[in-house]
Amino acid sequence: MTQGPTQRYARVLSIAGSDSGGGAGIQADLKTFAALGCYGMTAITALTAQNTLGVSGIHGVPPDFLKAQIQAVVEDIGVDAVKLGMLHAPEVVDVVAWAIDRYQLKNVVLDPVMVATSGDRLIAAETVQVLVRELFPRAMVVTPNLDEAALLIGHAIDGVDALDDAANELLALGAKAVLLKGGHLPGDEVVDVLLQSGGERRRLASRRIASRNLHGTGCTLSSAIAAHLALGAALPEAVERARTYILGAMAAGADVKIGAGHGPLNHGFAPVPTHRLPLSASAG
Repeated sequence: MTQGPTQRYARVLSIAGSDSGGGAGIQADLKTFAALGCYGMTAITALTAQNTLGVSGIHGVPPDFLKAQIQAVVEDIGVDAVKLGMLHAPEVVDVVAWAIDRYQLKNVVLDPVMVATSGDRLIAAETVQVLVRELFPRAMVVTPNLDEAALLIGHAIDGVDALDDAANELLALGAKAVLLKGGHLPGDEVVDVLLQSGGERRRLASRRIASRNLHGTGCTLSSAIAAHLALGAALPEAVERARTYILGAMAAGADVKIGAGHGPLNHGFAPVPTHRLPLSASAG
């Protein structure tokens, strides 16, 4: 008797918006998953008319159809990790919270997408409160940049020394862990802070990479974290590996011109083959 398959791929689901320009959103997520050797899937929350210069239109996907996308993927293929991106309306957040509970989804990385690199607002004001209430407690880690963190805690973060207190405030909103990204602060060094609810705190620093092509950095980093969680890494290790990947992608794309504005990263600068896991393996 011929033995059936004994292996499967590491599976990562992106629940996020589509970027027609290809640099951010689900397009960046899929490129990241593939580059890191994972099998990527999507449930699209919204379509955007977007390029390197900005966002000119947003068309939300009906919540029932978002739910149908998630059901189709989870019930057939299965999921080892989830990346959450653009969730622009309260009813969209409600569908995602339902799915996490219904399917007991693990390794959920929440990138609270609120403002695009171009400065365009991507989330309705009334959605922020629902996002915090419903998804902060359900996610393994929340990954805001400085602008997003300022919206969440209600005040600006005006220096590296303020990162620790801001991370504490974000954790107090109900998150299990927070990766606060300090890339928007001035200086030759970029400092991020990873704070977990158990009290473990890590400062992650790297030299700033001079580049205009930074569109989709937040999407890419959160996707890379989800990919490494799907591959079995613990959260601190997944964050470290994700930062290494995104720094490489930024450096590899710094001298390339795509579009007239903020171009994309070079997601495929060092791809690896798709990882295979034992068919019986399940995500932690």
